[in-house]
Amino acid sequence: MKAQEIKKDFPLLLKRDIAYLDSGATSQRPIQVIKAIEEFYEKENANPHRGSYELSVEATEEYENTRAKIAKFINAKHTEEVIFTKNATESLNLIAYSYGMDNLKKDDEVVISIMEHHSNLVPWQKITKATGSKLKYMYINKNFEISDEEIENKITDKTKIVGITHVSNVLGTINNVKKIIECAHKKGAIVVVDASQSIPHMKIDVQDLDADFLVFSGHKMLAPLGVGVLYGKKEILDKMTPFLMGGEMIEYVYEQETTFAPLPYKFEAGTQNVEGVVGLGAAIDYIEKIGYNQIQELEDEIVSYAKQELSKLDYLTLYITPNSKNHSSVISFNIKGVHPHDVASILDSEGVCIRSGNHCVQPLMRFLDIDSTCRASFYFYNTKEDVDRLVHALNKTYEMFKKYINK
Repeated sequence: MKAQEIKKDFPLLLKRDIAYLDSGATSQRPIQVIKAIEEFYEKENANPHRGSYELSVEATEEYENTRAKIAKFINAKHTEEVIFTKNATESLNLIAYSYGMDNLKKDDEVVISIMEHHSNLVPWQKITKATGSKLKYMYINKNFEISDEEIENKITDKTKIVGITHVSNVLGTINNVKKIIECAHKKGAIVVVDASQSIPHMKIDVQDLDADFLVFSGHKMLAPLGVGVLYGKKEILDKMTPFLMGGEMIEYVYEQETTFAPLPYKFEAGTQNVEGVVGLGAAIDYIEKIGYNQIQELEDEIVSYAKQELSKLDYLTLYITPNSKNHSSVISFNIKGVHPHDVASILDSEGVCIRSGNHCVQPLMRFLDIDSTCRASFYFYNTKEDVDRLVHALNKTYEMFKKYINK
């Protein structure tokens, strides 16, 4: 199947004359996902787990069937290891507050990479300050990769938690999470993997990785906004206290004491985004129908073509690893002497949608000695025509600014 054929499943891409190159921020939705949400509201809309009437039972089945589907999708050992959140950010905060706050003590160390999204960085700043523990960073080399030596030097006997992004949302670097997990476990530390930028593009097997926690957002993988997943090993989740309190996550409530529901419900307070969960289930069905092998084949072709064409533009600085095996679907770049926001605005006038800014990784930007970048992030529905349109718009932008750059 070709990308041009797949594109026909995406209503927005058919209705708008654009080259959409911001899937790293949020992907477009296929009609199959949109229809699944519509069908839920037309036929099964009710609050799951709350009613004994038929409609509520059907909503509960939809909700729990998706949980089972996700468990199979990521090869979780137990269905109750899958917890629904509103996004990866909430998942990471849940881990930080429910696990980190209770398990870190003075002089313990949390190790994260300099590539981390603020969602896997700022919570650890707060938790380490609150517990008297220390926050350390694994830094990248000139190829925008974390070396084995850096991993081994930073993860020590004092390390209790390691947080790592599977794929950098700016550099596109695919980190060696398996090596990091093995090293951390040898030191008795647990590992939190942020798979937000990886699971849309590659198969994830949590048992093979031996990840203690793994998080992702639905909206980057064809699903609706506002639904995310936290996977955690059952033996760890069982010992954790809830992060959010309220309805549905309790067992018994007395005037002064409360006992909590079993997994996974003790971490799912309040009415959940059921339509989002249903949409996420439909998105997984769509991904599995296409197949990750096909997705990677299509993406490898389009990203290789994009790198080839962008490399011809001598006025660009590219921020990507030269090791193509360790690079995913994100290409960050700057026109020398032109602010990324200006570039993005002019590209928008040409119908090209890219992201500009610091991409919620300010420490990484400072490490690279830049303020921000332009970012084109690709998915399997992108075509060579999208790349050609990007290159044409960049050439036009450069011509507009050339005389000012030279001065």
